[in-house]
Amino acid sequence: MKQFIYFALILFASWACTSPNNSQIEIEIDEPLQTELKDGRVLLIFSTDSTSEPRFGINDNVGTNQVFGMNFENYEASKAIVFDIESFGYPVESIGEMEDGTYYVQAFIQKHDTFERADGHTVKLPMDQGEGRQWTRAPKNIYSNPVKVDWKKGQKLSLTIENIIPEVTQPEDTKYIKHIQFKSEKLSEFWGRDMFLGANILLPEGYDENPNQYYPLMIFHGHFPSDFSGFRTIPPDPSLSEDDYSARFGIYGYEKIQQQEAYDFYQKWTSPDFQRFIIIEIQHANPYYDDSYAVNSANLGPYGDAITYELIPHIEEKFRGIGEGWSRFLYGGSTGGWEALAVQVFYPDEYNGCFAACPDPIDFRAYTSINLYEDQNAYYQEGEFRKTLRPGHRDYLGHISATVQDMNHKELAIGGNKSRSGDQFDIWQAVYSPVGTDGYPKPIWDKYSGEIDSEVASYWKENYDLRHIMERDWDTLGPKLEGKVNIYCGDMDNYYLNNAVYLTEEFLEQTQNPYYDGTVAYGDRAEHCWNGDPTLPNYISRLRYNTLYLEEIGERLKETAPAGFNQYNWTLTKN
Repeated sequence: MKQFIYFALILFASWACTSPNNSQIEIEIDEPLQTELKDGRVLLIFSTDSTSEPRFGINDNVGTNQVFGMNFENYEASKAIVFDIESFGYPVESIGEMEDGTYYVQAFIQKHDTFERADGHTVKLPMDQGEGRQWTRAPKNIYSNPVKVDWKKGQKLSLTIENIIPEVTQPEDTKYIKHIQFKSEKLSEFWGRDMFLGANILLPEGYDENPNQYYPLMIFHGHFPSDFSGFRTIPPDPSLSEDDYSARFGIYGYEKIQQQEAYDFYQKWTSPDFQRFIIIEIQHANPYYDDSYAVNSANLGPYGDAITYELIPHIEEKFRGIGEGWSRFLYGGSTGGWEALAVQVFYPDEYNGCFAACPDPIDFRAYTSINLYEDQNAYYQEGEFRKTLRPGHRDYLGHISATVQDMNHKELAIGGNKSRSGDQFDIWQAVYSPVGTDGYPKPIWDKYSGEIDSEVASYWKENYDLRHIMERDWDTLGPKLEGKVNIYCGDMDNYYLNNAVYLTEEFLEQTQNPYYDGTVAYGDRAEHCWNGDPTLPNYISRLRYNTLYLEEIGERLKETAPAGFNQYNWTLTKN
C-alpha cells in the first residue's frame, strides 16, 4: 500500500531510441521555482527501489543508487536544462554505460550562492539553510518526482522539477534546553555576509533557583545537532514497537533503548547528588560541510577563533559559565573526536582537557589507509606489474565494503571537483588545504585518478597533522597539554582511524619534560565510535557521552580549580 500511495504521483517519462550513445536528457523547471535559481549543480539519480526517493539512496556501499552530476551557471528562466551526457557518474561513470532496464529516475538541483570573500576570491557554494548542510534536505533546493523509465541506450528523457524543500522548523526552548543563534563578526568579515554560529545548551538542575552559582562548561563537538540529543524528561513511549532493526548494531528495539537512555540521563541530571555543569552542542555548519572542524582554515575562515573567542564567552556570560580555561572541557567522537583534540592543541590555555573518541585521522601518515607523505596515489598501492585498490570501509571482521576510490568518486559525482559534495573527504580537503588559484581548496589529490600532490600534503602536515604539531612544538605545548590529552578508539575502526592513533600513541608515550600523562585506550574488535568504555557494547556507550568522562574531569578539577570551587557539586559561587 505504501508503495502504491508513493508512486501514485509518479509520471511516466516519454522516451525514444536513437543511436546507442546519443541520449538526450532535458530538465524542465516549474515557473514558480525559477525565480531564485541562478547557479547550482543538477543531479540525475537512478534507482531500482520503488519505495523511497532516489536522492536518499546514494552511499558508499555496493547497494548505492546511481548518480550523475553537472554544474550550471546563469540559469535562463523558461529554458530547460540540457543535461550533459558526458557528465561523470558514480558508480557507473558514463550514462552511455548504463545497462538497459527499468529505473526510477529523479532530477535534483542543489543551489549555489555567490560569496565575495575577504581574501579577494569569489566562490559559488551551497549555503547551509539551517538543516546542517545536507543537500538531500536543504531548504530551497528543488527536485522532481521520481519517474519510472524503461531505460535503453540512446534514451530521450524529459523530467520536470516541481518540488521545493521547505524551511526548517526550529526547536523550542524548554526549562533545561535552550537554543541560541549568534552572529560571528570574524566569520561575517571573512565570508562577506552575515554568518552565524548556534548552540544547543543543557542547563543544570537548580539553575533558576541559584542565580549566584556559576558552572563549568562541557563542550560536545560533532556533526550538526538540530536539537540537544539524548535528554528526555518522560519515560519511553509505551506504544513503541520493539521490532525495529538496527543493521549497524544487529539488534532490535533500538529506538526504545535510546529513549530509555535519554530518560535515564534526565533522571541522573536532576538527582540531588549529581554534579552541576552546562553542556553545549555547537552548530557550525558552513558552505562546505555540516560543521567546520572548529579550527581556523584558509577556505572556511576563522572558525576556531570564532568559537573559542566569540561564541563560548557569549554563552558563558549569558548562562553563567565560569568563563575560565580551567573550567572548560572538550569531548566528542569521530569528527567531534578530531575537533576535541585539535581545539585542545591549538588553544591549550583555553581548555582543561579533551576526550577524543575514534578521531578522524590525527596523523596523516595514516590518513585512513593512506600515507600522505610517502604514497604517490591515494586510491592504489602500486607495484611494477599490478596495483591494488586501497580499502576505505570495513567491518569488525575486516570485510571491505568500499574503497577509497569508491568514496571519492561518489563525492566527485555529487559535488564536482571543488570540494562541494558536503561529504567526508571533501571537507577534510576544504579545512586542511591552502586556497587554490580559483578560490576553492587546492586538491590534496586528483579526485578522479588519486594522484597525490606532495606540496599540498606538506601544507597539511605543518598546519593540521595533530601528532606532527604536538611533536614539533612539544617544548612549548607539552607543559600546557600535560594531563589533558585522552584518546579512545576501536582497534577495528571501520575507517582505519585506529592506525593514526597507534602512531600518535607512540609519540605520546615517548614524551618527556613533561610526560603527556593522559590516556590512550583501544576497544577489542570495536568498530567506529568506540569511546572508551570496555564494559558496555558500543550501541550503549555511544549514548552516554555526557556522563562517560565525569570521573576524569572531576580529577582534573581537583588538581586545577581554585579554592573557591565547590568540588562536591561543581559550582563556583559569586556575589
